[in-house]
Amino acid sequence: MNAIRNNIPNAITSLNLLCGCLACIMAFSCFDPVCGGLKGYQCAFILIALSAVADFLDGLVARLLHAVSAIGAELDSLADLVSFGLAPALILYNMMLGQGAGHWALVALMIPVFGALRLARFNVDTNQTTTFTGLPIPANAIFWIGFTAWYAIHEMPLWIVLLLIVILSLLMVCNLRMFSLKMHNLSSLKQNWAQYLQIIATVAFVLLMGLPGLAAAISLYVLLSIIKREK
Repeated sequence: MNAIRNNIPNAITSLNLLCGCLACIMAFSCFDPVCGGLKGYQCAFILIALSAVADFLDGLVARLLHAVSAIGAELDSLADLVSFGLAPALILYNMMLGQGAGHWALVALMIPVFGALRLARFNVDTNQTTTFTGLPIPANAIFWIGFTAWYAIHEMPLWIVLLLIVILSLLMVCNLRMFSLKMHNLSSLKQNWAQYLQIIATVAFVLLMGLPGLAAAISLYVLLSIIKREK
């Protein structure tokens, strides 16, 4: 019975990984209708969102069942690399091919490579609880979902796309301290001003811009982290 209980969180993490793998497959049918009129990249967005739900639930269930384990933590990182690193990179890769980027589209593979470095560092760093060092890989995925939602219907100079890939990749492994949205004292506006502003702005961006607003929200998150660090 204990074995079943202990593996429930791992089963949820495996769902995260499965959705990420399916998102990678959908990415190669980027502009083709694949499900109910939805294009491949749109289905991939949904699958990455389901991965994010599973990523949230596995940790929650592990704590509730007292089934936290070192294996579960490693499995979680492997799943996150696929769902939030490789999947958005392959969406971007196929969109860049569609925009005539040619071999330059391979630069998109910097995203999972630097995502792996980010996760490896996170796994051995015990100080990343209330703050993060570098951009978390789920935030990276959110940015690329927002960006590719816009890029799917708009042309953009190739050099800008390449520059964004380099910047976002380096942000994942930089030493910038980035705040967590977890708030221990909800009534303290002075302590949590960045968290409240981030939440309100994200809702506003998405309402005004749709999915592309997610890229704006992550850009704001980076900016607020820099401002918060300077204070």
